[in-house]
Amino acid sequence: MVRFKYWLFATILVIISISFAAPQPAVVPSQRHWTVNVKYEHPQQIEFQVRGRSEPLRFWYVIISLTNKTKQDVHFYPKCELMTNTLQVIPAGKETPESVFLAIKKRHRRKYRFLEPLERADHRILQGADNAKDIAIIWPDFDPKAKTIKIFIAGLSNETAVVNHPVEKDKDGKPIKVFLRKTLELTYEIQGDPVFRSDARLLYKGQRWIMR
Repeated sequence: MVRFKYWLFATILVIISISFAAPQPAVVPSQRHWTVNVKYEHPQQIEFQVRGRSEPLRFWYVIISLTNKTKQDVHFYPKCELMTNTLQVIPAGKETPESVFLAIKKRHRRKYRFLEPLERADHRILQGADNAKDIAIIWPDFDPKAKTIKIFIAGLSNETAVVNHPVEKDKDGKPIKVFLRKTLELTYEIQGDPVFRSDARLLYKGQRWIMR
């Protein structure tokens, strides 16, 4: 238990240190930097009965719509994570059967006819509204004790930065370099009784661009 508490404290310290040390995205991007236009649906939940399990599993998902107005075709290598205020970090797609995506696609088929799962999205976004992409980002249910969550979506821009790791060193005793990408951060407050998970509501608290 003591070792776990020490590890938790160290993790919090590293996250805070990197957050304070990280540069901010450019207010006026340079000509070599691009960022695609993004719209998003707020997180929704879905229950799905997985074969071999007596109880249905709960998943959360966000649908993002990406339009490339940068006047060039761009590469798309996303990294999406959900982080709770209890420091649970869940990568998108973790332990998510394909049948869950198919259920989401069916639910939204009228609005998003060509919805894609994040894991199979093309690694290029072509120019123009005719080539816009609608992508589902899915996570398994998170800690019911959490009071807030943050969703991080990287890959929407090619703006990057490098900072020194606040703790880890290389063999020569120099700080290890940490590679950061311009990332969209969405923040939500969780409302409702954790016991009645299906009634949980997420209150949108805003978005910002960060280097992460």
